[in-house]
Amino acid sequence: QVQLVESGGGSVRPGGSLRLSCEASDRTFGNYHMAWFRQAPGEGRETVVPIRANGEGAVYADSVKGRFTISRDNAKSTLYLQMNKLTPEDTAVYYCNAPYASFGTQTIWAWGEGTQVAASS
Repeated sequence: QVQLVESGGGSVRPGGSLRLSCEASDRTFGNYHMAWFRQAPGEGRETVVPIRANGEGAVYADSVKGRFTISRDNAKSTLYLQMNKLTPEDTAVYYCNAPYASFGTQTIWAWGEGTQVAASS
């Protein structure tokens, strides 16, 4: 079972930026499509953006399009999410995982702890 560790979250003012990282414990990470997910307080988990195993084919949720950028470094078994122009609506716990379908929330591996992102004035 691959272990996932998310990091890089924090509290910022609206308009601020953060860069999230997700490190996988196994180099088979490079064989899998991955995605960033988030779960806001009192809400279900939603897909933010998936990316193919080769680093191509990112498809962003409308709510983050033009502000967030996903990338991956398969040599480091690490997934990234650059988040710019954060708004209070982006406040959530962010997770990474390997989804069975691009915008599905059923995943191949167990969920990690996630990393908290908060944007408030």
